[in-house]
Amino acid sequence: MFADGLFILFTVIAVTGAAGLVLFKHPMNGAMSFIVTLIAMAGLYALLSAKLIFAIQLIVYAGAIMSLILFIIMFLNIQEEDLPVEEGRFKYLIGGAIIVAPIGLFLTRVIKSFPGAETTITVEGFGGIKEVGLILFREWLLPFEIVSILLLVSLVGAVVLAGKRRMVK
Repeated sequence: MFADGLFILFTVIAVTGAAGLVLFKHPMNGAMSFIVTLIAMAGLYALLSAKLIFAIQLIVYAGAIMSLILFIIMFLNIQEEDLPVEEGRFKYLIGGAIIVAPIGLFLTRVIKSFPGAETTITVEGFGGIKEVGLILFREWLLPFEIVSILLLVSLVGAVVLAGKRRMVK
């Protein structure tokens, strides 16, 4: 019962953070909402007994990568006048909510129609460092390296763009 309450709490926090990411106009506010979402997701991973993914979510995503993103946003020094004018923004948000609401209600009915299932204890070593490391570096090595190169290129691109912007002024 306590785990169900925590699941609902983390889910509400994650969805609220994701909504803030979409609704806030300034990128810094959106990034802070994204951090809230990442931390709530880490809580959900902890409830699943995925210890390594929980730690990675907190240390790598909510910590290192979001620090990098916040640094880039601050480095670019985005002002209110730099942001585009978004007329009719809330019309699109309300229209999207109207379209998504029936799908959400349908999925809720489908999930409630499933028979109850017993919660089972995960097997020993589930979500551990050794198991994840073996899969990551045996089967997913190339995508892992491609993502690291992509992050490096995005950082260099942000620095170059910020340098060009200062030279124009």
